[in-house]
Amino acid sequence: MLDEPIVYGNLQSYKLYVLPMAKRLFGNYSFRRKSAIKHHSNVQKMLEILALHGSLTTWGMAKIALNDDITNIRTKEKEYRRLLKGRKDRGKHSPGVLDVGLVVTDGKNYNRGPADVYRLSVHGILYCLDVLELTNKEIDKMAHHYSNVLPMMFGKWEYLKSIVSNDVYRLKTLAGGMFLDNIQVTKLSKFPVFELLTYLSIKYQEFFESIEEKKLADQLSYWFYTHLFLPSGSKQAGLDNTKLKKIFEDKQIKDWYYGFVEESIQFYQDRFTVMKKLAKH
Repeated sequence: MLDEPIVYGNLQSYKLYVLPMAKRLFGNYSFRRKSAIKHHSNVQKMLEILALHGSLTTWGMAKIALNDDITNIRTKEKEYRRLLKGRKDRGKHSPGVLDVGLVVTDGKNYNRGPADVYRLSVHGILYCLDVLELTNKEIDKMAHHYSNVLPMMFGKWEYLKSIVSNDVYRLKTLAGGMFLDNIQVTKLSKFPVFELLTYLSIKYQEFFESIEEKKLADQLSYWFYTHLFLPSGSKQAGLDNTKLKKIFEDKQIKDWYYGFVEESIQFYQDRFTVMKKLAKH
């Protein structure tokens, strides 16, 4: 269980505020691609450990980083504490990943005395997908470890992969904010993607500054499922009806997503009623 409520904003807040700040503080390209500023590289390697191994204490992270060589484990653990909580230099505080909201506390571990447990937040998951250049197999690992954080997406990952195959990895493109506010291109689909994404923005617009993690997980998951209706390339069609029907054979997915669709329908019906009244005057 989380020690305290997570306070961060919706997906629009992530794209406009959190992601640019995280890229400025921790790097806008992967340490895997080319050498990076040491601080950027250290933070990204720590986030990579959390992505691929799930919730850990700083001691657990250090053990993984050092391949269980305990010789320098305390030094590494102190480094991770600084990366998490930031540091003060000449009276000025440098933000850590906890301050930015990429990582959250996730209870305590008592194996070696009480110690905070850390994991990626939803924003942290998106940053890793956008910047770290994870392989598909590594994304599968992250989905396994964070299935409870994103139950309708990562919790259904293997089921979705069995139907849509590599289309699940479109999430890497979405993590950078694509289509979040430039949704005109969604008219490429015969499905009502434009209307659904417009309503999705409206549904969560009041949560720009603060949102519960469950609501943020739902917003991201609605976004992900709706984009499965879109072509994955300029010359490709979206998912065929057979695959879409197969996805919604899962009753939990069907009830959850169709509930969102029904909300959308009601919203537009209410707006059309107002418009019709205006037309009569």
